[in-house]
Amino acid sequence: MSSIHASPSVSPGLARNAARAATRIAASRRSWAALLDAPSLGSAEAQALDAIAQMRCVAAGNLIYTRRDPAQTLVALVDGDAALGLRQASDGQFRIERMLHAPAWLDLASAWLSGTHALDALAVSDVMVLELPRLALTTLLDDDPQLGSLLIQALAREVRTLTLNTHELMHKDAPARLAAWLHQRCAPVPEVPGQAQVLLRERKRDIASQLAITPETLSRLMRSFMTQGVIDVSGYNVRVLDLPALRKLAQDEVVAA
Repeated sequence: MSSIHASPSVSPGLARNAARAATRIAASRRSWAALLDAPSLGSAEAQALDAIAQMRCVAAGNLIYTRRDPAQTLVALVDGDAALGLRQASDGQFRIERMLHAPAWLDLASAWLSGTHALDALAVSDVMVLELPRLALTTLLDDDPQLGSLLIQALAREVRTLTLNTHELMHKDAPARLAAWLHQRCAPVPEVPGQAQVLLRERKRDIASQLAITPETLSRLMRSFMTQGVIDVSGYNVRVLDLPALRKLAQDEVVAA
């Protein structure tokens, strides 16, 4: 009698893990073009980055890294929401300076300086993080100058963003800062020219922290914008009724005495 050898079954848990792994790999490859702002990034470059990239998941509420950790990798957010800022030693509260939504670089600079990260990074939601070890990346760039050029441009964009943020904090008053923050996040409403909408993905206190104002001031400014007919707020959705007016408010700067 011939024997029948049953093929080993794959447990549901193992199948789910394999599916998640495949999804993560696909997500990482889609993210390189966005992170480097290079829609035509070649498959060879993407595969080379995949080969050295290290991936990890961080649960909501946990630190991704701290400003005391040695910075040995370039760190990118490929899924979820994260915040950069400072965790207070006294009470453990996290003071948000920047909110980031994937895909985005969390720290593109510190590893090149062989120091520590400049800020703490917090997972606001469950996040997926990709890290590029500096030493392995240096070797890769020696063989691919074009990839090095893309990274330099990405770093330049990060510097420009931080420069503009610093300018706004120093030279714009609170209404202008809020208007600029809203304007940067506007999504057009195709059926209504001149209008837009902003989905508030952060808590009020986190938005206020980024703008260097109190939550009470944020609420007062939102009410003022509504009274002026610039916006309408319904729950977590801000409808921009007068986009030109919002743009003008965002451009206002404090005149030095």
